[in-house]
Amino acid sequence: MLTLILNGVFGVLVAVVFTATKASHWGWSILWGLLVFVAGQGLAAWLLSRRIKNDMTAVQVIMTEGQKRMQQKVHMWQMRPPGSLKQAQTEIERDQKRIVEQALAASARLERYNRWMFLMHRQIATLRIQLYWSVKDFRRVDELLPSALYVEPMMATLKIARMHMLNAPTADIEKFFRKQAAKTRYGQGALLYSLFAWILVQRNDPGEANKVLLEASKKMESDVVKSNLAALANNRLNQFTNAALGEEWYALHLEQPKVKTQRQSPFAKRHY
Repeated sequence: MLTLILNGVFGVLVAVVFTATKASHWGWSILWGLLVFVAGQGLAAWLLSRRIKNDMTAVQVIMTEGQKRMQQKVHMWQMRPPGSLKQAQTEIERDQKRIVEQALAASARLERYNRWMFLMHRQIATLRIQLYWSVKDFRRVDELLPSALYVEPMMATLKIARMHMLNAPTADIEKFFRKQAAKTRYGQGALLYSLFAWILVQRNDPGEANKVLLEASKKMESDVVKSNLAALANNRLNQFTNAALGEEWYALHLEQPKVKTQRQSPFAKRHY
């Protein structure tokens, strides 16, 4: 943290100079040094946050504009169907990958703040995980997950989904889930709880899934949670589904919608 070091050195110099020149008593000199340090930190943080926001916005614009172009192409195909649906799907996937590559290239500008902003490298990793995830580049996702910030449920669901893909022990998944669930406020976390319950059902533990959803029902109002609780209560596991969560659910790449349609990535609408 260069800002911390530089402002600390400057604050100490101010205190030393004030004391040495007898401009103020040593106690007041220390106070002035602290005030200079705090003011410097505040100014640096404000200036850096503005620059970081601009660079983050540039990544967001690339994703948003790219998704608009893809949606226009899909709309055109709906009006005039392409000769091969498989070829059309391949083209859409290729366009999505190109958009993500452009966004990743733009994110490189954020690296210049690593030395200046605390946890900046983790913020960059969190952004890039979401981009790599959208194109199923799980090798790069796995490389970055240890550096991610889990300040919101969506990032936690990505890690839990990946742990399930890699057949991590249920106990390990639950440990991480509990840690993240404790951070959610009332009304949040429907996807987080529904995901873990789904994993438990897939691993032949509907009893624990029922407990998880009962816990969720006390923290939020969710039709998905209610319907899945009813399915478990009536021993109708084939009716257990998170499909009603829509794009948030399918973006985890654990299931595909029954009717395959081109879907817009939820990350295109997110402000990183």
